Amino acid sequence: MSKLSEKFLEVLKHEGVVSIMSWGVEPHLVNTWNSYLVVTEDERILIPAYGFRKTQKNVDVNNKVKIALGSKDVLGYKDYQGTGFLIDGTASYIEMGDEYDMMKNKFSFLTRVLEITVDTAKQML
Repeated sequence: MSKLSEKFLEVLKHEGVVSIMSWGVEPHLVNTWNSYLVVTEDERILIPAYGFRKTQKNVDVNNKVKIALGSKDVLGYKDYQGTGFLIDGTASYIEMGDEYDMMKNKFSFLTRVLEITVDTAKQML
């Protein structure tokens, strides 16, 4: 069963801010853009990482993360303008291999790839 709905994938087609919360050494919040998220066939989320150093230190201690994202351009519940999602997942970093190379071709600035295995994806609006 799919954890990432068609509505989630529709949100990714519109620009918006993505917030990634990690906690391990200390709570930390970092942001990126909807257009930077790549969803794999097995529904992992790949995110190009240039900075994200505190996030990586946290993930080394506690690999659980929360992600919040949305778009005002996608209709939510009851046809309200805008919708968003809260993702709970497990994070790791990719520093080599086919997925790293694919992401490096799309986002030349990255130094690593933040990989999120989705546990839950809840539509919030």
